[in-house]
Amino acid sequence: MNALTVVACYDPDPLMDETIRSLGRSPLVEALILLSRAPVDGSTGKTAPILCDAPLSQRTIHSVLEGSRSPYLLFLPHGVPFSMEPGALERMVDAAEAGAAIVYSDYYEDDGGTKRIRPLLDYRPGSVRDDFDFGTAVLFSLSAARKAREVHGLVPGVSFAGLYDLRLKVSIDRPVLHIAEPLYTVKERRPEWSERLFAYVDPRNEGVQKEMEAVFTDYLRKIDAYVARRSLRRHKATDHPFPVEASVVIPVRNRRETIAEAVESGLSQETDFPFNVIVVDNHSTDGTTKVLKDLSGRSRTLHHLIPPRTDLAIGGCWNEAVGSPVCGRYAVQLDSDDLYQGPHTLQRMVDMFRTGGYAMVIGAYTLVDFNLSEIPPGLVDHREWTDGNGHNNALRVNGLGAPRAFSTELMRQIGFLNVSYGEDYAASLRISREYRIGRIYESLYLCRRWSGNTDAALDVESANRNDAFKDEVRTVEILARQRMNRGGG
Repeated sequence: MNALTVVACYDPDPLMDETIRSLGRSPLVEALILLSRAPVDGSTGKTAPILCDAPLSQRTIHSVLEGSRSPYLLFLPHGVPFSMEPGALERMVDAAEAGAAIVYSDYYEDDGGTKRIRPLLDYRPGSVRDDFDFGTAVLFSLSAARKAREVHGLVPGVSFAGLYDLRLKVSIDRPVLHIAEPLYTVKERRPEWSERLFAYVDPRNEGVQKEMEAVFTDYLRKIDAYVARRSLRRHKATDHPFPVEASVVIPVRNRRETIAEAVESGLSQETDFPFNVIVVDNHSTDGTTKVLKDLSGRSRTLHHLIPPRTDLAIGGCWNEAVGSPVCGRYAVQLDSDDLYQGPHTLQRMVDMFRTGGYAMVIGAYTLVDFNLSEIPPGLVDHREWTDGNGHNNALRVNGLGAPRAFSTELMRQIGFLNVSYGEDYAASLRISREYRIGRIYESLYLCRRWSGNTDAALDVESANRNDAFKDEVRTVEILARQRMNRGGG
């Protein structure tokens, strides 16, 4: 039975040509649609080239949906050569026949003779990033895709986000299935996590990101998770007394090499208000504690806290800081291996709180190496944020920037998740559901990238664990926004 039409983003390449020929030999494959910017040579009877400048545009997706007859479409959106395992196409079709509208699988990576399994994540309601990893081959039910287009519509005019739009709309009503089994082998190296980390803040990708935001915002409206800007509240500080106006908060564990610099950076701030520095020492074992004891003995504005609990992650340390009686009205982030860019960072952050009625303020940072020399991409300012839609688009991206500053009063109510990755992102999403967030787009902060970072040189399992956690956070937040919009509080 001819069950499949293969839809491949195509560039002339001997290995890619072999991939196409191999797929064409399968009795399951009825047709091969090659989305190409140039004429395709050596076409077979099954091949149907489509010349297009934008293979993943809304216009191209429409053409594919209208021109296909097979029950299922196997998209190859990255144009990466690969080889299917025996019975793999049948396995994907069986899963789709069971009711899944989108099917994808784990795969092997071959780096020259050694095959390693590349595990992917299960799809959930919060798996809404446009760079969610479906691998190299993803199967769509043609009927489900056409139904999603009919019921929910596709965003017109997009040149890059057509497939992203389609998979979001399909997922509204039908399940997305991950087969936790490697069904094919990829020989081309994939971008590492560190290479993908800043892709969405790269100014060269601005046009792509604007399209992705438009598609995602339309999706939020369709699932009733969109929050109108007019519904956001200004945060009004109460008359509750605080010992100081602001506290620089530094959670730390085993950062003997950098903690003194971070503390001095916090203490050297020049402000028109009283402030202090709170270091939450999470039971360091490398000499960090002694460094902090020496520093605190020389400064009355440095508070060295050691929690009574020994099971705290970074978020738990933040809860210790904001819950402390010495914490100021605003709690401002400084990581234990980072520095403020100058003596006026704290003043700039607090001024933004004072003038805007914000519950949270986020600055911009410059990426540097251990010796504070600038490294690519340099300035990370998150200009994808807009006052009108940043609180919605925040659900699509993987972070919001630094330094981050919070209303202490609000965070005592909300609290941080007791985790060491994504605790700030979860808090930011929770705040942005109801309150305005202020942004400063000039660099106020030096963010070190070095081997001591908690997210440095992550293996696949660790990167997957982090991404899965943020997908979970987004899932909870989407559900909460839907409930709020439906009058559930």
